[in-house]
Amino acid sequence: MSQESEPGSEYTEGDLRNTGMRLKHDREWDYELERIIEAIEERDAETVGLQFPEGLKRRGPKVADDLRTLADDDVTFMLSGQPCYGACDLDTYLMKRTDVFVHFGHSPMKNTDKVIYVPLFSNVEVTPIMEEALDTLEDPEETEGVGLVTTAQHMNRYEEMTEFLEERGYEVHSRRGDERLTHEGQVLGCNYASADVPADQVLYVGGGKFHPLGLAMEHPDKHVVIADPVNNVVTVADTEKFMKQRYASVHKAMDAEKWGVIFCTKIGQGRWDEAQEILADNDDAYLITMDEVTPDRLRNFDMDAFVNTGCPRITTDDGPQFHKPMLTPGEYEIAVGNKPLEDLSFDTFHGTW
Repeated sequence: MSQESEPGSEYTEGDLRNTGMRLKHDREWDYELERIIEAIEERDAETVGLQFPEGLKRRGPKVADDLRTLADDDVTFMLSGQPCYGACDLDTYLMKRTDVFVHFGHSPMKNTDKVIYVPLFSNVEVTPIMEEALDTLEDPEETEGVGLVTTAQHMNRYEEMTEFLEERGYEVHSRRGDERLTHEGQVLGCNYASADVPADQVLYVGGGKFHPLGLAMEHPDKHVVIADPVNNVVTVADTEKFMKQRYASVHKAMDAEKWGVIFCTKIGQGRWDEAQEILADNDDAYLITMDEVTPDRLRNFDMDAFVNTGCPRITTDDGPQFHKPMLTPGEYEIAVGNKPLEDLSFDTFHGTW
Protein backbone atom coordinates (compact mmCIF):
# COMPACT_ATOMS: atom_id res chain seq x y z
CA MET A 1 0.00 0.00 0.00
CA SER A 2 1.51 3.29 -1.07
CA GLN A 3 0.72 6.22 1.17
CA GLU A 4 1.74 9.84 1.55
CA SER A 5 2.03 11.74 4.82
CA GLU A 6 2.65 15.43 5.26
CA PRO A 7 6.30 16.43 5.84
CA GLY A 8 7.19 16.67 9.51
CA SER A 9 4.19 14.71 10.77
CA GLU A 10 5.08 12.72 13.90
CA TYR A 11 1.71 11.07 14.40
CA THR A 12 0.63 7.61 13.44
CA GLU A 13 -2.34 6.75 11.24
CA GLY A 14 -5.61 7.78 12.85
CA ASP A 15 -3.99 9.70 15.71
CA LEU A 16 -6.47 12.25 17.08
CA ARG A 17 -4.11 14.30 19.26
CA ASN A 18 -4.19 16.86 16.48
CA THR A 19 -7.76 17.99 16.03
CA GLY A 20 -9.62 20.66 14.11
CA MET A 21 -8.00 22.22 11.07
CA ARG A 22 -4.56 20.90 11.93
CA LEU A 23 -5.77 17.31 11.62
CA LYS A 24 -6.64 17.92 7.98
CA HIS A 25 -2.93 18.27 7.24
CA ASP A 26 -1.84 15.10 9.01
CA ARG A 27 -3.86 12.58 7.06
CA GLU A 28 -2.39 9.81 4.98
CA TRP A 29 -4.06 8.75 1.74
CA ASP A 30 -3.77 5.52 -0.18
CA TYR A 31 -3.50 6.47 -3.84
CA GLU A 32 -3.49 2.79 -4.90
CA LEU A 33 -0.48 3.35 -7.13
CA GLU A 34 0.07 -0.35 -7.71
CA ARG A 35 -3.46 -0.78 -9.08
CA ILE A 36 -2.94 2.14 -11.44
CA ILE A 37 0.40 0.76 -12.66
CA GLU A 38 -1.20 -2.65 -13.26
CA ALA A 39 -3.86 -1.03 -15.44
CA ILE A 40 -1.19 0.88 -17.36
CA GLU A 41 0.74 -2.31 -18.05
CA GLU A 42 -2.34 -4.37 -18.94
CA ARG A 43 -3.48 -1.78 -21.49
CA ASP A 44 0.00 -0.92 -22.78
CA ALA A 45 -0.98 2.66 -21.99
CA GLU A 46 1.09 5.53 -23.30
CA THR A 47 -1.03 8.36 -21.86
CA VAL A 48 -2.56 8.54 -18.38
CA GLY A 49 -4.96 11.21 -17.14
CA LEU A 50 -5.17 12.09 -13.44
CA GLN A 51 -8.16 14.02 -12.06
CA PHE A 52 -8.38 15.33 -8.49
CA PRO A 53 -11.18 17.20 -6.71
CA GLU A 54 -10.51 20.83 -5.83
CA GLY A 55 -9.21 20.22 -2.32
CA LEU A 56 -6.66 17.65 -3.50
CA LYS A 57 -5.31 19.22 -6.69
CA ARG A 58 -2.20 20.37 -4.87
CA ARG A 59 -1.28 16.73 -4.31
CA GLY A 60 -1.46 15.91 -8.02
CA PRO A 61 2.17 16.62 -8.97
CA LYS A 62 3.49 14.44 -6.14
CA VAL A 63 1.25 11.54 -7.19
CA ALA A 64 2.36 11.97 -10.81
CA ASP A 65 6.01 11.87 -9.67
CA ASP A 66 5.41 8.65 -7.71
CA LEU A 67 3.73 7.05 -10.72
CA ARG A 68 6.59 8.10 -13.02
CA THR A 69 9.06 6.21 -10.85
CA LEU A 70 6.97 3.03 -11.22
CA ALA A 71 5.97 3.29 -14.89
CA ASP A 72 8.01 2.95 -18.07
CA ASP A 73 9.76 6.09 -19.29
CA ASP A 74 7.54 6.37 -22.38
CA VAL A 75 4.32 6.80 -20.33
CA THR A 76 3.02 10.38 -20.20
CA PHE A 77 1.00 11.58 -17.21
CA MET A 78 -1.39 14.50 -17.53
CA LEU A 79 -3.16 16.38 -14.72
CA SER A 80 -6.68 17.67 -15.25
CA GLY A 81 -7.01 21.37 -14.55
CA GLN A 82 -10.78 21.34 -14.93
CA PRO A 83 -12.89 21.98 -11.81
CA CYS A 84 -14.04 18.76 -10.18
CA TYR A 85 -16.74 18.53 -7.53
CA GLY A 86 -17.76 14.88 -7.59
CA ALA A 87 -17.82 11.53 -9.34
CA CYS A 88 -20.39 13.06 -11.70
CA ASP A 89 -17.85 15.67 -12.81
CA LEU A 90 -15.42 13.80 -15.06
CA ASP A 91 -13.03 15.60 -17.38
CA THR A 92 -14.40 14.00 -20.55
CA TYR A 93 -11.98 15.89 -22.81
CA LEU A 94 -8.96 14.41 -21.05
CA MET A 95 -10.66 11.04 -20.61
CA LYS A 96 -11.15 10.66 -24.37
CA ARG A 97 -7.49 11.47 -25.02
CA THR A 98 -5.85 9.08 -22.57
CA ASP A 99 -5.43 5.32 -22.48
CA VAL A 100 -6.00 5.23 -18.71
CA PHE A 101 -8.03 7.81 -16.79
CA VAL A 102 -7.86 7.94 -12.97
CA HIS A 103 -10.42 9.83 -10.88
CA PHE A 104 -9.35 10.41 -7.26
CA GLY A 105 -11.48 11.19 -4.22
CA HIS A 106 -14.84 9.64 -5.13
CA SER A 107 -16.43 6.24 -5.50
CA PRO A 108 -17.84 5.10 -8.87
CA MET A 109 -21.20 6.50 -9.91
CA LYS A 110 -21.35 4.46 -13.09
CA ASN A 111 -19.60 1.22 -14.00
CA THR A 112 -17.05 1.79 -16.72
CA ASP A 113 -13.82 0.16 -17.82
CA LYS A 114 -12.42 3.50 -18.94
CA VAL A 115 -12.20 5.14 -15.51
CA ILE A 116 -10.25 3.93 -12.50
CA TYR A 117 -11.84 5.35 -9.34
CA VAL A 118 -9.56 5.78 -6.31
CA PRO A 119 -11.79 6.85 -3.39
CA LEU A 120 -8.94 7.99 -1.09
CA PHE A 121 -10.29 6.52 2.13
CA SER A 122 -9.62 8.61 5.23
CA ASN A 123 -7.31 7.26 7.90
CA VAL A 124 -9.04 9.21 10.68
CA GLU A 125 -10.49 7.14 13.53
CA VAL A 126 -14.26 7.48 13.82
CA THR A 127 -15.13 5.80 17.12
CA PRO A 128 -13.97 8.62 19.46
CA ILE A 129 -16.36 11.14 17.91
CA MET A 130 -19.11 8.50 17.71
CA GLU A 131 -18.69 8.00 21.45
CA GLU A 132 -19.36 11.70 21.95
CA ALA A 133 -22.36 11.53 19.62
CA LEU A 134 -24.08 9.02 21.95
CA ASP A 135 -24.97 11.93 24.26
CA THR A 136 -26.91 13.57 21.40
CA LEU A 137 -28.59 10.45 20.03
CA GLU A 138 -31.79 9.19 21.61
CA ASP A 139 -31.38 6.27 24.00
CA PRO A 140 -31.55 2.89 22.20
CA GLU A 141 -34.31 1.72 24.56
CA GLU A 142 -36.50 4.70 23.63
CA THR A 143 -36.18 4.58 19.85
CA GLU A 144 -36.67 2.16 16.96
CA GLY A 145 -33.00 2.38 16.13
CA VAL A 146 -30.71 4.65 14.15
CA GLY A 147 -29.92 5.16 10.49
CA LEU A 148 -26.21 5.27 9.71
CA VAL A 149 -24.76 7.17 6.77
CA THR A 150 -21.37 8.49 5.73
CA THR A 151 -19.42 9.74 2.72
CA ALA A 152 -17.11 7.85 0.37
CA GLN A 153 -14.01 8.86 2.37
CA HIS A 154 -15.20 6.97 5.45
CA MET A 155 -16.86 3.96 3.81
CA ASN A 156 -13.82 1.86 4.72
CA ARG A 157 -14.93 2.13 8.36
CA TYR A 158 -18.66 1.62 7.85
CA GLU A 159 -18.64 -1.92 9.26
CA GLU A 160 -16.70 -0.65 12.27
CA MET A 161 -19.27 2.15 12.78
CA THR A 162 -22.13 -0.37 12.59
CA GLU A 163 -20.55 -2.69 15.14
CA PHE A 164 -19.85 0.24 17.47
CA LEU A 165 -23.52 1.22 17.57
CA GLU A 166 -24.81 -2.35 17.81
CA GLU A 167 -22.53 -3.06 20.78
CA ARG A 168 -24.19 -0.13 22.55
CA GLY A 169 -27.69 -1.46 22.02
CA TYR A 170 -28.73 0.30 18.82
CA GLU A 171 -30.51 -1.41 15.96
CA VAL A 172 -28.71 0.00 12.92
CA HIS A 173 -30.74 0.62 9.78
CA SER A 174 -28.89 0.95 6.50
CA ARG A 175 -29.50 0.56 2.80
CA ARG A 176 -27.98 1.40 -0.54
CA GLY A 177 -29.99 4.30 -1.88
CA ASP A 178 -30.18 3.92 -5.66
CA GLU A 179 -28.05 3.48 -8.77
CA ARG A 180 -26.22 6.76 -8.21
CA LEU A 181 -24.73 5.42 -4.97
CA THR A 182 -21.99 2.81 -4.82
CA HIS A 183 -22.18 1.63 -1.22
CA GLU A 184 -24.75 0.81 1.42
CA GLY A 185 -25.04 3.77 3.79
CA GLN A 186 -23.35 6.20 1.43
CA VAL A 187 -24.68 9.71 0.83
CA LEU A 188 -23.73 12.25 -1.80
CA GLY A 189 -24.17 16.00 -1.84
CA CYS A 190 -27.08 15.45 -4.22
CA ASN A 191 -28.52 12.13 -3.03
CA TYR A 192 -29.67 11.01 0.43
CA ALA A 193 -31.71 7.96 -0.50
CA SER A 194 -29.61 5.82 1.86
CA ALA A 195 -31.22 7.65 4.79
CA ASP A 196 -34.70 6.48 3.77
CA VAL A 197 -34.82 3.92 6.58
CA PRO A 198 -37.40 3.07 9.30
CA ALA A 199 -35.69 5.09 12.04
CA ASP A 200 -36.53 8.47 13.56
CA GLN A 201 -32.88 9.45 13.92
CA VAL A 202 -29.88 9.30 11.60
CA LEU A 203 -26.22 9.50 12.51
CA TYR A 204 -24.04 11.09 9.84
CA VAL A 205 -20.33 10.37 10.29
CA GLY A 206 -18.21 12.67 8.16
CA GLY A 207 -16.79 16.12 7.61
CA GLY A 208 -18.74 19.28 6.88
CA LYS A 209 -22.40 20.18 7.29
CA PHE A 210 -23.65 20.24 3.70
CA HIS A 211 -24.39 16.53 3.44
CA PRO A 212 -26.29 16.25 6.75
CA LEU A 213 -28.10 19.53 6.02
CA GLY A 214 -29.35 18.16 2.72
CA LEU A 215 -30.27 14.93 4.45
CA ALA A 216 -32.29 16.80 7.08
CA MET A 217 -34.02 18.78 4.34
CA GLU A 218 -35.03 15.68 2.38
CA HIS A 219 -36.02 13.80 5.55
CA PRO A 220 -37.51 16.53 7.78
CA ASP A 221 -39.10 13.94 10.06
CA LYS A 222 -35.70 12.63 11.18
CA HIS A 223 -33.37 13.85 13.93
CA VAL A 224 -29.98 14.16 12.16
CA VAL A 225 -26.86 14.05 14.34
CA ILE A 226 -23.51 15.03 12.82
CA ALA A 227 -20.38 13.28 14.12
CA ASP A 228 -17.46 14.99 12.39
CA PRO A 229 -14.24 12.98 12.96
CA VAL A 230 -12.16 15.46 10.99
CA ASN A 231 -12.93 18.58 13.03
CA ASN A 232 -13.75 16.53 16.14
CA VAL A 233 -17.19 18.02 16.83
CA VAL A 234 -20.77 16.78 17.31
CA THR A 235 -23.69 18.94 16.19
CA VAL A 236 -27.33 18.59 15.12
CA ALA A 237 -28.42 19.50 11.59
CA ASP A 238 -30.45 22.73 11.75
CA THR A 239 -32.27 23.63 8.54
CA GLU A 240 -33.92 26.85 9.76
CA LYS A 241 -31.32 29.30 8.43
CA PHE A 242 -31.09 27.44 5.14
CA MET A 243 -34.86 27.39 4.71
CA LYS A 244 -35.11 31.13 5.32
CA GLN A 245 -32.50 31.73 2.60
CA ARG A 246 -34.36 29.55 0.11
CA TYR A 247 -37.74 31.15 0.90
CA ALA A 248 -36.17 34.59 0.33
CA SER A 249 -34.80 33.53 -3.09
CA VAL A 250 -38.18 32.16 -4.16
CA HIS A 251 -39.97 35.36 -3.11
CA LYS A 252 -37.49 37.50 -5.05
CA ALA A 253 -38.13 35.43 -8.17
CA MET A 254 -41.93 35.60 -8.03
CA ASP A 255 -42.01 38.78 -10.12
CA ALA A 256 -39.51 37.49 -12.70
CA GLU A 257 -40.54 37.64 -16.36
CA LYS A 258 -37.42 36.41 -18.19
CA TRP A 259 -35.97 33.14 -16.96
CA GLY A 260 -32.62 31.60 -17.76
CA VAL A 261 -32.88 27.80 -17.69
CA ILE A 262 -29.43 26.36 -17.05
CA PHE A 263 -28.56 22.99 -18.51
CA CYS A 264 -25.21 21.73 -17.21
CA THR A 265 -23.16 19.81 -19.78
CA LYS A 266 -21.08 17.94 -17.20
CA ILE A 267 -21.45 14.22 -17.87
CA GLY A 268 -23.30 13.33 -14.68
CA GLN A 269 -25.26 16.51 -14.01
CA GLY A 270 -27.48 17.13 -17.02
CA ARG A 271 -31.24 16.90 -16.49
CA TRP A 272 -32.42 17.51 -20.02
CA ASP A 273 -36.02 16.42 -19.50
CA GLU A 274 -36.51 18.82 -16.59
CA ALA A 275 -35.05 21.70 -18.58
CA GLN A 276 -37.30 20.91 -21.53
CA GLU A 277 -40.41 20.76 -19.35
CA ILE A 278 -39.73 24.28 -18.06
CA LEU A 279 -39.13 25.62 -21.57
CA ALA A 280 -42.32 24.04 -22.88
CA ASP A 281 -44.36 25.65 -20.12
CA ASN A 282 -42.84 29.15 -20.28
CA ASP A 283 -42.46 31.26 -23.45
CA ASP A 284 -40.20 33.65 -21.52
CA ALA A 285 -37.70 30.95 -20.56
CA TYR A 286 -34.39 30.61 -22.41
CA LEU A 287 -32.06 27.62 -22.36
CA ILE A 288 -28.46 28.35 -21.36
CA THR A 289 -25.93 25.51 -21.69
CA MET A 290 -22.82 25.65 -19.52
CA ASP A 291 -20.18 23.30 -18.19
CA GLU A 292 -19.19 25.47 -15.22
CA VAL A 293 -21.96 27.58 -13.70
CA THR A 294 -20.52 30.64 -11.95
CA PRO A 295 -21.85 34.09 -11.03
CA ASP A 296 -19.45 35.82 -13.44
CA ARG A 297 -20.56 33.72 -16.40
CA LEU A 298 -24.21 34.57 -15.85
CA ARG A 299 -23.77 38.27 -15.13
CA ASN A 300 -23.94 39.23 -18.82
CA PHE A 301 -27.30 37.51 -19.37
CA ASP A 302 -30.26 39.89 -19.14
CA MET A 303 -32.51 37.64 -17.05
CA ASP A 304 -34.72 38.33 -14.07
CA ALA A 305 -34.04 34.93 -12.49
CA PHE A 306 -32.40 31.58 -13.21
CA VAL A 307 -33.42 27.98 -12.65
CA ASN A 308 -30.61 25.49 -12.33
CA THR A 309 -31.21 21.93 -13.57
CA GLY A 310 -27.58 20.95 -12.90
CA CYS A 311 -25.91 20.13 -9.59
CA PRO A 312 -28.09 21.23 -6.63
CA ARG A 313 -25.02 22.56 -4.81
CA ILE A 314 -24.70 25.35 -7.38
CA THR A 315 -27.97 26.71 -6.05
CA THR A 316 -27.64 25.89 -2.37
CA ASP A 317 -23.94 26.65 -1.85
CA ASP A 318 -23.42 29.53 -4.26
CA GLY A 319 -26.96 30.88 -4.64
CA PRO A 320 -26.40 34.12 -2.67
CA GLN A 321 -23.44 35.03 -4.91
CA PHE A 322 -25.51 35.27 -8.12
CA HIS A 323 -26.74 38.72 -9.13
CA LYS A 324 -30.28 37.42 -9.71
CA PRO A 325 -32.26 34.72 -7.89
CA MET A 326 -31.01 31.20 -8.60
CA LEU A 327 -33.64 28.52 -8.00
CA THR A 328 -33.90 24.75 -8.17
CA PRO A 329 -36.55 23.22 -10.50
CA GLY A 330 -38.86 22.63 -7.53
CA GLU A 331 -38.45 26.21 -6.32
CA TYR A 332 -39.16 27.47 -9.83
CA GLU A 333 -42.53 25.69 -9.78
CA ILE A 334 -43.36 27.57 -6.58
CA ALA A 335 -42.16 30.94 -7.91
CA VAL A 336 -44.35 30.75 -11.04
CA GLY A 337 -47.39 29.63 -9.06
CA ASN A 338 -47.58 25.98 -10.12
CA LYS A 339 -47.03 24.71 -6.56
CA PRO A 340 -47.65 26.09 -3.05
CA LEU A 341 -44.84 27.50 -0.91
CA GLU A 342 -45.22 24.60 1.53
CA ASP A 343 -43.84 22.27 -1.16
CA LEU A 344 -40.35 23.77 -0.90
CA SER A 345 -37.86 20.93 -0.58
CA PHE A 346 -34.21 20.06 -1.15
CA ASP A 347 -33.20 19.36 -4.75
CA THR A 348 -31.68 15.92 -5.27
CA PHE A 349 -30.47 13.65 -8.07
CA HIS A 350 -31.75 10.08 -8.37
CA GLY A 351 -30.66 7.36 -10.77
CA THR A 352 -27.56 7.62 -12.92
CA TRP A 353 -26.69 9.67 -15.98
